Amino acid sequence: MNNRIIPLAIGFVLLAALPYWIPGVYYLNVASQILFYAVFAIGVNILAGYAGLVSLGHAALFGVAAYTTGYMLQIGFGHPAAILTAFGVTALAAAVYAVVSLRTSGIGYIMITLAIGQIAWGLAYRWISVTNGDNGVSLHGRPAPFGIALSSPTAFYYTTLIVFLISIAAVATFVRSPMGAALKGTRDQARRMNALGYHVWAIRFWATMFSGLLTTAAAILFVYYNQFMSPQTVALTASAEVLLMVIAGGASTLFGPAVGAALVVIVKNVVSAYITRWNFLLGAIFVAIVIFMPEGLVPGSVRLWRLMFSSRSEDKSAQTGVTEPSP
Repeated sequence: MNNRIIPLAIGFVLLAALPYWIPGVYYLNVASQILFYAVFAIGVNILAGYAGLVSLGHAALFGVAAYTTGYMLQIGFGHPAAILTAFGVTALAAAVYAVVSLRTSGIGYIMITLAIGQIAWGLAYRWISVTNGDNGVSLHGRPAPFGIALSSPTAFYYTTLIVFLISIAAVATFVRSPMGAALKGTRDQARRMNALGYHVWAIRFWATMFSGLLTTAAAILFVYYNQFMSPQTVALTASAEVLLMVIAGGASTLFGPAVGAALVVIVKNVVSAYITRWNFLLGAIFVAIVIFMPEGLVPGSVRLWRLMFSSRSEDKSAQTGVTEPSP
């Protein structure tokens, strides 16, 4: 237990003090991006990691939340109404998403979610009266909850950090609950779970709803951070990118998606300033992860650390050991 608490405490302290030691506002904004993309990846991990359902259309739910927030603000509603409406509309969209996609699993599920994502992209591109087409939707201003203006990068970072920590706590509670155990059971042995009396479809449905809740929170933060959204928000590349975050960091782990989000965002926003072909570098990193750490960065690092620690312990015991004389 101490081996887990100490690293978590150190990580929390570093994140809480980050605005005071990070060099410049730009990197603070990058940290905010990492956190809300981490929330998005955590939502995808509920399905891809714990349910074994690889979704290639999750950007559709992300786009529904983003465009709903932007549309409500554009027609004159305040920030609380826009946020609540975004949660409500996206919950309805997630229910439809689940009903349509959960008719099958495996390759069929991947193809259905891909089709739903493409439909959402087409609507965002062609429904000009709502989405403004390829020109996108621009917003002005961020909310000021409890009198704290989120226009400040530091205030926005701490807001994003709070949402991230709540998401981590919610997922940790969910995974350790009977519902989470049942969800992992449907991933490993769906037929056996069905034979034991579990409603596999209902378990996966509520997991999709929970995933949609986290996706909505990430999308709202994305909208207020960029104050702009376009059809690229719901494109296939957006779904594939967040899925790669989950796979790179470690699917079915709590902090793996956050590590994967940090990797992708840093390469896109920081490394790309120094390397022109940063896409090639990112692809090479993913290939290296698949070859050397197929379970992901977080489980792979833990495995290597334990292997190194055990080898050191064996060396020390061999050096200090005393062989008994033979009779």
